[in-house]
Amino acid sequence: MARTSTIERLPEDIREQLQALLRDPRVTQLAATEQINAILEAEGHDDRLSKSAVNRYAMRMNEVGERLRQSREVAQMWIGKLGAQPQGEMGNLINEMIRSLSFDVSLMLSEGEITADSLPGMIEMLKDLSLTTARLEKASSENVKREAEIRRQAREELEHKVDEAAQGNKTLTVADFKAAVAEVYGG
Repeated sequence: MARTSTIERLPEDIREQLQALLRDPRVTQLAATEQINAILEAEGHDDRLSKSAVNRYAMRMNEVGERLRQSREVAQMWIGKLGAQPQGEMGNLINEMIRSLSFDVSLMLSEGEITADSLPGMIEMLKDLSLTTARLEKASSENVKREAEIRRQAREELEHKVDEAAQGNKTLTVADFKAAVAEVYGG
């Protein structure tokens, strides 16, 4: 089993400070290492960070950030493409993304990036994400059905108006048709 890195052993608040420093383009990895080591010393911790540990951590965070950015770009592309498509296709896309995320979590677990302590939280997040997705898909599907029913009712009402005009042996003019459409659609 892989040894826990010095960064993973950091208290949460200090690790968050390290992450903030690494995200700041004005701060070098060396400066971040020195600042975190100064904080560790001031708070009486025995551990110190090495430059290589910070570099490995920064590289891993950059890789994760890049994968996240790519995932967002792919999702935006597909959402842009499928936005006007039937809702079931959007649900399929989201389900595929959840499967991919589940695979990534399994891979991270096998590589020791997720510990036994953090695994329940990850599983809970995946479960919540799946439940939210199912609810969104159901709501979206209901919206599509509701919209179809509204259109059906409007079409039937318009047909009825046109039939009424035809029953009176009256020639249906464009103006009459526009008036019927305006009455049905409220415009």
